[in-house]
Amino acid sequence: MLQFFLFRIFIVILEAMQQIKNYINGALTEPLSKTYLDNFNPSTGKVYSVIPDSDEKDVELAYSAAKAAFKDWSVTSKEKRSAYLLKIAALIEKNLDKLALAESIDNGKPLKLAKTVDIPRAAANFHFYGTGILHYASHAHSMEETAINYTLRQPVGVAGCISPWNLPLYLFSWKIAPALAAGCTVVAKPSEITPMTAFLLSEICIEAGLPAGVLNIVHGLGPKVGNAIVSHKDIPLISFTGGTSTGKSIASIAAPMFKKLSLELGGKNPNIIFADCDYDKMLATTLNSSFANQGQICLCGSRIFVERKIYDKFKTDFITKTKELIVGDPLNEKTKVGAIVSKQHQQKILSYIELAKQEGGKIVCGGKQLNLTNAFSEGYFIEPTIIEGLPYNCRTNQEEIFGPVVTITPFDTEEEALMMANSTVYGLASIVWTQNLTRAHKIANSLHAGIVWINCWLLRDLRTPFGGVKASGVGREGGFEALDFFTEPKNVCIKL
Repeated sequence: MLQFFLFRIFIVILEAMQQIKNYINGALTEPLSKTYLDNFNPSTGKVYSVIPDSDEKDVELAYSAAKAAFKDWSVTSKEKRSAYLLKIAALIEKNLDKLALAESIDNGKPLKLAKTVDIPRAAANFHFYGTGILHYASHAHSMEETAINYTLRQPVGVAGCISPWNLPLYLFSWKIAPALAAGCTVVAKPSEITPMTAFLLSEICIEAGLPAGVLNIVHGLGPKVGNAIVSHKDIPLISFTGGTSTGKSIASIAAPMFKKLSLELGGKNPNIIFADCDYDKMLATTLNSSFANQGQICLCGSRIFVERKIYDKFKTDFITKTKELIVGDPLNEKTKVGAIVSKQHQQKILSYIELAKQEGGKIVCGGKQLNLTNAFSEGYFIEPTIIEGLPYNCRTNQEEIFGPVVTITPFDTEEEALMMANSTVYGLASIVWTQNLTRAHKIANSLHAGIVWINCWLLRDLRTPFGGVKASGVGREGGFEALDFFTEPKNVCIKL
């Protein structure tokens, strides 16, 4: 109770219309325009801070700082780069409570989720690449008595990193940490919807003594700041996580300029449940994989396919468990589902629920905007929603909704389940529940997805490649693949 009371006091302080600033050349700075954008608390629908309305002039300042810093940072020893990253990781851990609270207020997610997943993972990202760079190696190839070849991995230059709003610091650090570890300097843009923890990271970098210009964070709108980064003639590399339509736009600009591209885009992930699954474990995990972070995770299993012989039992139990989820105040430790990130996104999700009805779907749980009372009466809440009776190829089952909405569909054969699972333009992640090892391998091999979880979900080893196929993206993040992306290989051949 005391901790909850202290959190509430901190909120009053935090919500005193804080002014977020850019982080350029090692200092917190105002936008050159001196203009700002409103930043909303999703759970209350109220403006609680303002962020810079930056433009291409601010991006140019950031680029100039990054370019100047690259000269020294690119040749700084990997041991020194590692030390900076590890110090940032330690400071994130030290400020866990502050960062988690800021993330919860800014994004609408439950505080408990931010404390146990988002902020620890951000620290882990810096720690992983802070240590990983010490073990990063290249290859040598001997041509017997003729020559020897060795490969240098050299940092590309100034990296442009653009991250989304759903896991703000988690995914921001997922790009920045490997870029800095590899020797690149960075011009980064966090989402204008959830800028707060990126701003707090700026303060952490200053405290850590990160050299000026190595990391630059420019806040603002995508069409202004994002476009300026992507189209900048001297930024040779773009790492973007976000929607597929935005990814297309970025590719259309960056590809003709021959920039290196990493695009982690949308998903419409299947969750395939066979009758021989560990039922209780499956049910608990499926509840989480459907509605964690309000369903606003690109890895959520939004299309649930259930073997017909257990379909009715699953439907009954899943509805019961879903109705038990507490939706509301993100700071209440009992809350399981918080607020949708913005009013605009809330309306998008509700429009898809209406579309599902038009397409013949039956809402068997939820399906409505949730109107809370008191401080949360204008918050952006939606009931966790389950829909059945839809054809596998309708728009509701083919397009990314990115909210607390799932469809359930029975299947009779493995072939039918695979056909439906692979029917979308997306191919990011998938989930399979079965105790049959042969079937598990067979299904995993046949799924069109970059990630297949068998009898689990969101179990991540940071050494493994992360990314999707088809419209879910280009390239891979994570592990040494990320360090490869932020470096260029150079072969050196010496004749003996």
